[in-house]
Amino acid sequence: METSTTEIIGYLMQLLLIVIGTGMIAGTLAKKLHLPDVALFILAGMLIGPGLHWIHESDSSLTNQLILITGSVLILFDGGRNIRLHGLRQVGWTVGLLSVPGVLVTVAVVGTAIHWLFGLEWLYAFLCAAVIASTDPASIIPVFRQVRIRERVRETVESESAFNDATGSILTFALLAAATGKSALDAGSITLDFLKTGLGGIAVGCALGYAVSFAVSHFRFGLLRDYTTIAMLGTAIGAYAVGEMLHVSGYMATFAAGLIWGNSSSFNLHMGHKQEEMGHYLDNMTVLLRMLIFILLGSQVDFGVMAEYLWQSVLAIIVLMFVARPIAVLLCALPDVKSRWTLKEMAFMMWVRETGVIPAALAGMLAGLGVKHANVISSVTFMAVMLTIVLQASTTSWMARKLGITVTSHE
Repeated sequence: METSTTEIIGYLMQLLLIVIGTGMIAGTLAKKLHLPDVALFILAGMLIGPGLHWIHESDSSLTNQLILITGSVLILFDGGRNIRLHGLRQVGWTVGLLSVPGVLVTVAVVGTAIHWLFGLEWLYAFLCAAVIASTDPASIIPVFRQVRIRERVRETVESESAFNDATGSILTFALLAAATGKSALDAGSITLDFLKTGLGGIAVGCALGYAVSFAVSHFRFGLLRDYTTIAMLGTAIGAYAVGEMLHVSGYMATFAAGLIWGNSSSFNLHMGHKQEEMGHYLDNMTVLLRMLIFILLGSQVDFGVMAEYLWQSVLAIIVLMFVARPIAVLLCALPDVKSRWTLKEMAFMMWVRETGVIPAALAGMLAGLGVKHANVISSVTFMAVMLTIVLQASTTSWMARKLGITVTSHE
């Protein structure tokens, strides 16, 4: 029997009410326990999904994909908007190294571990590692809203989480094409594709971000000044959409557009009188989207698959957290003599590398395509999401205080 439009709308309204209601309770509890809300959101999703069976939203559904992409885009845009260009220039070498060589090192180390733990062919082991190699802005940026740390450390980790998505995605698709026999692995073509995708995304984001912020801020041509927050929302979504349409990184584009909006005064585009309004607007939007993203992610955990590959998945993520990440940070931060990173700052960067939306979306896509060993990839990905968010995100504040890199409000 065909489902009517009215029934579909009713289902979606019910889904939103359950998720938002659960999210408000989980968020309130997180505040009382002094924990990052994303950790409580994903646990709440596991409770109302596979636990109580209140919601049943497939990870391949249009609703889920729309929430994942829209949420990631707006959270990433907000992350770019909160980064100062002068600070980014100071840590640019480390960000660049972490975003490209750092991802490759992670894939090599974790892929080797997955090969031995699961007995997968090398190509599929590296494909699995590529899916979880990038960090996640939707997880990291909200955590840094709840703990104040040294600005250059925050900007490095947040910027890395934006830039390395392009590397992780390009590498995943290159390995997928090789695994399915559509193309051979070629370092030259992968490098060219990365440059085109990454630099193209930056160009699209900067161009669109400047054009719309000009239309908002210019004293004579500011035709959209009465619609600043709506124009900002349109810029974030538009940058992603145009980037994807031009086959460049939409995530890179929306991050670059956020950088332009957040640093508009550096380009003689003055929106100071609107900054507070934009900040409040994005704060509320990103909280809502975090609820939707992480509660839905938690509700989609397949305990049967995870139980089948439990110990191998746990060991693979231990290698990711305690072997691959420290090696990547050391190799990428030590050569940056300009930044002069301290051991405590590098230790903090080693610990903060949450996995979240982008890897989950990639794993869901591979499962939808029926890729060989997709069940193993899904198990490892969800284990990475749960362990890094629940364990690392929840202890970020404690780790920052322990390492002495927190700052007070007057610093």
